[in-house]
Amino acid sequence: MTIQRDAADDSGVLRSKRNATRYQILVQIAERQPAVSQQEVADDIGITSQAVSDYLRDLIEQGYVRKHGRGRYEVTKEGVDWLISQTDELRDFVRHVSEDVIDQVEIETALATTAISEGQTVSLSMRDGVLRATPGEAGNATAVAVTDAEQGRDVGVTDFEGVLDYEVGKVTAISVPRVQDGGSAAVDRSTVAEHAEAHDLLATAGTEALAVAESTDREPDVRFGTPLAVREAATKGLDVLLLAATDDLSTHTDRLREQNISYEVVDAAE
Repeated sequence: MTIQRDAADDSGVLRSKRNATRYQILVQIAERQPAVSQQEVADDIGITSQAVSDYLRDLIEQGYVRKHGRGRYEVTKEGVDWLISQTDELRDFVRHVSEDVIDQVEIETALATTAISEGQTVSLSMRDGVLRATPGEAGNATAVAVTDAEQGRDVGVTDFEGVLDYEVGKVTAISVPRVQDGGSAAVDRSTVAEHAEAHDLLATAGTEALAVAESTDREPDVRFGTPLAVREAATKGLDVLLLAATDDLSTHTDRLREQNISYEVVDAAE
């Protein structure tokens, strides 16, 4: 086997089969050095021992590998630099595939209201903040199941058609002073209780906020009310009452504005 050098030497491992093989051999040498068995390398990457020998000769001439005697090799600094450059290209490609390609193959997860079979057309609805799938085409939005599911189990759905008919929720925020400024004692519990009755979800952010919830005999649905959790609940159609320590409130409202989610801040001072 004779390896010809040409302009393809500078192409990446994704565009050159030869460079892809060189990359694999360099990795194998780096893992095994200094004692390198050409036959083991050949077996691992699926080529002949003679091909490994020819590639090694080329890599030595390129200055990417240094030979120290029979069966003893090491990757040079130049070889490491080339490996890093090719690995960066591979990393960028994997990121592109995972973020730009796979994400476009839309598969959502829903709860099956009754038993569903793979390939079955389902109607989609949003209830209690959860996407639900029901066999048939009666709804405004339909999809195709990509998995089997029993009633109440998760089912993958894709090939969406129509519009999912539901309203985005709103967030009502109550600022709770830090303990040095009065803490939970400075909040009117009756105001909190009244608003809690009118909302689907109660979230707290901060110990002072948790104390307010417990003073009204309510267990928070989201005890550590991160901006992501509150925002996600609202986008799924749930109205959220957020009790947030003063220092945490602005972080929440900033995230809600970014997502165009309606919110109001209520004064519940004692």
